[in-house]
Amino acid sequence: MSGLLVAGTTSDAGKSVVTTALCRALARRGVRVAPYKAQNMSNNSMVCHGPDGHPAEIGRAQWVQALAARAIPEPAMNPVLLKPGSDRRSHAVLMGHPAGEVSSSDWEAGRRHLAEAAHTAFDDLSGRYDVVVAEGAGSPAEINLRAGDYVNMGLARHAGLPVVVVGDIDRGGVFAAMYGTVALLEPADQTLIAGFVVNKFRGDHGLLQPGLDDLERITGRRVFGTLPWDPGLWLDSEDALDLEGRRADGEAALRVAVVRLPRISNFTDVDALGLEPGLDVVFASGPRDLADADLVVLPGTRSTLADLAWLRSRGLDAAITEHVRRGRPLLGICGGFQMLGRTVTDPEGVEAAPGSSAEGLGLLDVRTDFTAEKTLRLPEGEALGAPAHGYEIHHGRVTVEEGAEEFLGGARSGQVFGTMWHGSLEGDAFRAAFLSQALGYGPSGTDFPAARERRMDLLADLAERYLDVDALLGLAREGAPAGLPLLGREFAR
Repeated sequence: MSGLLVAGTTSDAGKSVVTTALCRALARRGVRVAPYKAQNMSNNSMVCHGPDGHPAEIGRAQWVQALAARAIPEPAMNPVLLKPGSDRRSHAVLMGHPAGEVSSSDWEAGRRHLAEAAHTAFDDLSGRYDVVVAEGAGSPAEINLRAGDYVNMGLARHAGLPVVVVGDIDRGGVFAAMYGTVALLEPADQTLIAGFVVNKFRGDHGLLQPGLDDLERITGRRVFGTLPWDPGLWLDSEDALDLEGRRADGEAALRVAVVRLPRISNFTDVDALGLEPGLDVVFASGPRDLADADLVVLPGTRSTLADLAWLRSRGLDAAITEHVRRGRPLLGICGGFQMLGRTVTDPEGVEAAPGSSAEGLGLLDVRTDFTAEKTLRLPEGEALGAPAHGYEIHHGRVTVEEGAEEFLGGARSGQVFGTMWHGSLEGDAFRAAFLSQALGYGPSGTDFPAARERRMDLLADLAERYLDVDALLGLAREGAPAGLPLLGREFAR
């Protein structure tokens, strides 16, 4: 089988960026390439179709990587998706469908069946594609978790994959992190670490080169290139830690405030707004942040009741109500929409303790009841005179009271809009209609799908210019070089 594992010295080191870049670069060369991540821990997910034709759920990052690879997204590309509901428990999605929970207390034993399914999915993909570019998770040097690892070196050992370690030089200490990543591994793992990629470099490359030369000499492994920092590279992220505002140029921009919920999910819903030249999109966590907003967005959440309580504890409920009282628009999406209704109940304990309930903000005449059955849909329709489409991922069942105005699987009352459809703003026609209705914002001509394609091509262009793509492709086909030296005191030769 031909494949490559892109690991990282840390979370958010650039694994997703490098994987996406290689998928597009190889696809442009005519290679049939597929992305893969054995396990994602993210509340940012997407609906695709499973092998049986039914809707299935995978991590958003792998969905985007499939687009970069010009492949059809499928559950095998992200067989295990863990959606954190608390610091200790995560909702598990296996091959696109709910599979109970995983807790920190049974981290190793409780994941064995997930490991088997993940490796089976990888083997299936590798039998159907020329090359599989696998993305690791966190760091392969998390030695406390190595016994149960099936995402990093556990996957590499299963499939004999060569590994490239990505380091973020912007964080500092990148050379120590790269050396230490290899040196902490056991010998059989070290023999698969073929080299390194430096990410987010800015400055004079001549000042960096001596360090790269020393790293190659000390570790006996190649540096396959150095990717520069580029602010235009933001992609659909899987990590809520990556949240940043999407700022427009000019003082006349309209301000969009997105409430940064503690358990925020599918925050990429606002990415399309960030590409609008006249909008300044910021993430807000306090009442003052909403005071001068032209539009407030209440996004999705993995735990509606818990985040509703957090909203009230911060005084954001009063700030949102005041925003609406002033006649300014408010958009709630999925869990954010559920908070706008009359009541939220969880009789079966799907997201909270069984029997939990709370009053919503009372801005829309709807109620939400959580049930164990999960809804996965790819709906299409029309709203505000424009065609619309999106995707649904939720346990909550929303009931719109008789007489309320329907809006994209949700409801509307004046300038308060609530929808169960994630991704609807990515549709150019609907986004233009919504912004015109809500803000009087005229058409900008922004083409979101084309902008995403340009970002993927920019990634591939940077990879071709700054990475040795030929060598990485050869590595994927031929495996790690023989005779790589072992690092660390006990292995030193």
